[in-house]
Amino acid sequence: MVRRLALGALLGAAVLGAGAAPAAAQSEGGGLPLPRFASLGSSEINVRSGPGPQYPIAWKYVRNGLPVEIVAEFEYWRRIRDVDGTLGWVHKSLLSGKRTALVEGRDTVALRAEADEAARPVARLEAGVVVRLTRCGGPWCKVEIQSYTGWLPRSALWGVYPEEDLR
Repeated sequence: MVRRLALGALLGAAVLGAGAAPAAAQSEGGGLPLPRFASLGSSEINVRSGPGPQYPIAWKYVRNGLPVEIVAEFEYWRRIRDVDGTLGWVHKSLLSGKRTALVEGRDTVALRAEADEAARPVARLEAGVVVRLTRCGGPWCKVEIQSYTGWLPRSALWGVYPEEDLR
């Protein structure tokens, strides 16, 4: 039997509020390469309109593990972009290096036992479900979600670059 995993049943959270236009990005240089993916490391994160506590809170994330793209750095602050393209600033301590990805698309996607379109499906994932990335190479990524481990097409995921190799 193939289980269908839905967004609401797994994490059931959302982004609250709408943000103002963020400040211009600055990079401190010398750090990790930009852009790069990370994930939200807390279940409640204030996103600010600029890189510092003096800037107003533009909105709040309430979804631990959501993948985000770090596009700029300024001291201890990171400018992030989410799957919708929304930009804002968060303190680096609120981010995690654990790699996650978001299932995209309109239809469910089969989580397969092997990195092959003909492989046995072990679950079906709905758009918006967050998975933990464990490996990516070529057109497939190995992921974990709840007690399931399997392979998803890279093209069905937001949170990994097209040519990125994760081992």
